[in-house]
Amino acid sequence: MKNDSLPKIFLLFLITAFSCNNGEKKGTDSADSFRFEEYTITQLQQGYDNSEFTVTDVVQAYLDRIAQIDDEGPVLNAVIRVNPDALTIAAQLDAELRDGKKRGPMHGVPVLLKDNIDTHDQMETTAGSRALTGSHPLQDSYIAIKLREAGAVIIGKANLSEWANFRGNLSSSGWSGVGGQTKNPYVLDRNPCGSSSGSGVAVSANLTMIAIGTETNGSIVCPATANGIVGIKPTVGLLSRSGIVPISFTQDTPGPMGKTVSDAAAALGAMTGIDPNDSKTAASEGKYLTDYTTFLKEGGLKGKRLGWYTAARGAHFKVDTLMQHAVDFLKSQGAEVIEIDNIYSREVGSLSFQVMLYEFRDGLNKYFASLGENAPVKSVEQLIEFNRNDSIELRFYDQELLIEAQKKGDLTSQEYLEALEKMNRLVRDEGIDKVMKEHNLDAFIAPTGSPAWKTDLVNGDSYTVSSSSPAAVAGYPNITVPMGYVDGLPVGISFFGRAWSEPLLIEIAYSYEQGTKFRKAPQFLPTLPYED
Repeated sequence: MKNDSLPKIFLLFLITAFSCNNGEKKGTDSADSFRFEEYTITQLQQGYDNSEFTVTDVVQAYLDRIAQIDDEGPVLNAVIRVNPDALTIAAQLDAELRDGKKRGPMHGVPVLLKDNIDTHDQMETTAGSRALTGSHPLQDSYIAIKLREAGAVIIGKANLSEWANFRGNLSSSGWSGVGGQTKNPYVLDRNPCGSSSGSGVAVSANLTMIAIGTETNGSIVCPATANGIVGIKPTVGLLSRSGIVPISFTQDTPGPMGKTVSDAAAALGAMTGIDPNDSKTAASEGKYLTDYTTFLKEGGLKGKRLGWYTAARGAHFKVDTLMQHAVDFLKSQGAEVIEIDNIYSREVGSLSFQVMLYEFRDGLNKYFASLGENAPVKSVEQLIEFNRNDSIELRFYDQELLIEAQKKGDLTSQEYLEALEKMNRLVRDEGIDKVMKEHNLDAFIAPTGSPAWKTDLVNGDSYTVSSSSPAAVAGYPNITVPMGYVDGLPVGISFFGRAWSEPLLIEIAYSYEQGTKFRKAPQFLPTLPYED
């Protein structure tokens, strides 16, 4: 992989994959009878305002859709569990509508949470691991609280790459011991990427309107591009991580995934706020907004200076062709595009990996403690032992990352502190910030990834292009939007930039989306037509 000089074990975590479709032959029908196929949040709210349907109608339709498409039919394995309280919540929201109350744009919107995001209800939170079967968090995550306050209906938990794909070697994105292997809805034998695999698939397949994923490096933007949808990886600290199974305190963030930029922007605003249980959010004071839809402006590309991050050029000629078309379009809309070959030192990848190992052990042990006396496992050490004795967990790949993390000391270690300081300096002050200032850039652009590979539980993931690392390691925002198809497989374009630049990136991404409109619903092909 040309664009990132990272250790191989870390690259397996980055997984930059991408989906498929667009063949002439149809697979399982895309359920023409589904009333809310490709619906947006705006259309949904208009329907509520006009009394065309109720929240109960909508939630029941999506639950039926999950049963039809995910549990039966193509059997996508995108949803680990549905919320048994979903219809009760919907009924309450309907009562509020009858009383003339609407909580906002997320009122009555079906949302799936990646199954590493805590809910204090009848649903478990497992991170895909059999070791957490039966685990019921003692409180909602901050994200779940905010979504409930905004009127969203949490309809279930989405499958994921187990432990957010930070467990071992030769993993297959979208596989977990709890949920099995998630399938790409465009072509079922292709990989959905991860680690927010089920979140990306569920949105794309119209099993939910919005899903919330998490990203440490690539885990929102990769499944978004693989499944032909929009993903927003915010600045670290814009959204709270409390109540989310962690990897890295420095890099982790939740983020919205939707079919359109407008939907993702609406969900983003519903989740912001200062959380005393996550110190990173303190930095968002005076910077976070509760409404990002005001930046949905057509014509937002005119006069913008964009840095084309070209490190991946040459890795996949078909992706190169799509990217050149995207650049041509951006220029036609009045943007200036400057080629940028390098953003940061090659040393950043290995530094990030070391930081994550330290923070993974520390954060995971703290998470287990938050589960109380009844936690199924109480330490990374116990988790490693559970996996060794389980009949399924180590069937396809190992747990080397867990073992390596367990060997690390605490966060007062000199090795950790030096790696963290150097990494942040190289990727921020001497990296993204420096390059953007030197070239007077508004944002960077790059292909998010390459077309989806065939799922392979024997050899693990395979990919050729990734551009997630700069923004991910820096903790800066990144938005991916569909930019076309390679042999029917979706490929996205990423827009990323300075900390707290979500408003500007949303404006740019929306203008690109509205001018191109590449999003196509999947058709659930069993394989690509020429591979029959």
